[in-house]
Amino acid sequence: MSTGKRTGAPQFTGMGIVAPTGLDIESYWSSTLAGRNALAPIKAFDATRYPTVLAGEVPDFDPSGLPNRLLPQTDRMTRMALVAAGEALADARLDPAAVPDFEMSVVTASHSGGFEFGQRELEHLWSRGPAHVSAYQSFAWFYAVNTGQISIRHGLRGQNGVVVTEGAGGLDALGQARRVLRRDSRIVLTGATDGSLCPWGWVAQIANRKMSVRHDPARAYLPFDADANGYLPGEGGAILLLETAAAAQARGARSYGELSGYAATFDPPAGSDRPGGLRRAIDLALADAHVGPTAVDVVFADGAGIPNLDATEAAAIRAVFGPYGVPVTVPKSGTGRLYSGAAPLDTAAALLSIRDQVIPPTVNVTDLADGIELDLVTAAPRPARIRTVLVLARGFGGFNSAVVLTAAQSGKGTDG
Repeated sequence: MSTGKRTGAPQFTGMGIVAPTGLDIESYWSSTLAGRNALAPIKAFDATRYPTVLAGEVPDFDPSGLPNRLLPQTDRMTRMALVAAGEALADARLDPAAVPDFEMSVVTASHSGGFEFGQRELEHLWSRGPAHVSAYQSFAWFYAVNTGQISIRHGLRGQNGVVVTEGAGGLDALGQARRVLRRDSRIVLTGATDGSLCPWGWVAQIANRKMSVRHDPARAYLPFDADANGYLPGEGGAILLLETAAAAQARGARSYGELSGYAATFDPPAGSDRPGGLRRAIDLALADAHVGPTAVDVVFADGAGIPNLDATEAAAIRAVFGPYGVPVTVPKSGTGRLYSGAAPLDTAAALLSIRDQVIPPTVNVTDLADGIELDLVTAAPRPARIRTVLVLARGFGGFNSAVVLTAAQSGKGTDG
């Protein structure tokens, strides 16, 4: 495999973050490096009657900066996307009005599909009587609401799209954004925010029987740990600005790094004797980036916190890099799994790792499960030379995605 990196890769020039551990880039990053655990009892509603009572909520989120007309027609996850998109544009120092029509697009991902909005509507209808609730069962929520609202608010007339591949969707949105850049756009807002912390959404999540039922935030979500017992959900994510190399260079934009490789696979049916698709996704993403395993400096793992899924992911990483062959981290252990918002947030953390040459820790994990054989970064951040990062994401149902990020090449506006 060639180790010469392809030139002209898309550049990440801006990011906006809304996370349980921070409402902007630097507050999120400082909390992540400090190993802050934001998992706590749910405040959005009374969860004490449910088996799972903990989650990663975004504290003190204030959407008051959004136009008043948007508030009645949006839910919390959409407002988070709007705020994060505005922050990404400001961080990139880009005025959408300066971009020619049809040359700026939006591609996001969604998993929750408006549970919180639906909860609000159901409560309204229930107050009018059971007959109205019965009639309301035909309610359908469009997954594309985040994308459409972002486009409308900023006057973007390029392509609009939404990817729905559960927890892998955040990386698949990046892959689709790259396709859009290769066709006819030069700038794309991409990534995702997600969340469904409401009774209706909570019941739907509990039904999968994969969530942790522990009440101790420090022992509930433990990816790769011998005591792993399920995951905890969260809300939030990141919206990223991705530009063609030519567009970024033309306006002298600062680059956090490049999207150098992407791949997605699907697992075979349950009970099949065929191997899962995660290792193949890793191999394909590395090949797409024209780098070999030895070039990768750190892996941001999916970290399901479910023993059999952790073992499968660890085996795929070990097969590519060897036992303890590459540092691995799961910063989402401090935020919970944000569904489609998780991988864009990991991507933002990976780009900040490249910027600051440090690997953030995996919080709470103290004792790796037997057979994991990963060099998992725990307890404290680890300084390292970081030029190439692999980010992994999986979605329940068999989705696997991998992205390779690399440091921006010189001459591509790294100074901003």
